[in-house]
Amino acid sequence: QLHLVQSGGGLVQAGGSLRLSCSASEPTFSSYSMGWFRQAPGKAREFVTYITWRGDSTEYIDSVKGRFTISRDNDKNAVYLQMNSLKSEDTAVYYCAAKYYRPSTNSDDYDYWGQGTQVTVSS
Repeated sequence: QLHLVQSGGGLVQAGGSLRLSCSASEPTFSSYSMGWFRQAPGKAREFVTYITWRGDSTEYIDSVKGRFTISRDNDKNAVYLQMNSLKSEDTAVYYCAAKYYRPSTNSDDYDYWGQGTQVTVSS
């Protein structure tokens, strides 16, 4: 079992940057692929990006490619989402999630979730 704790987020102007963090205390963290999802008001939760358990592969939705970067540090049991060139349409609650071994773009496949953190981009 993983207990994921998120930090970061907040209010930023369009074009600015934010970094989200998600950490776990359990050493089994390194066996989990990690994803970031987001949910805007009135919209369904959507996949943003994932990174494999070894950190050797990533995937992004088209709308964030070239602006967002996911990374992980298994020694610190943490995954990060660096968000640059933020746009108003990036405004949402962001969630980190863990899936054992193989990654997925489907939120239903993830086993553990962080508490969510609000990202608000003002235009």
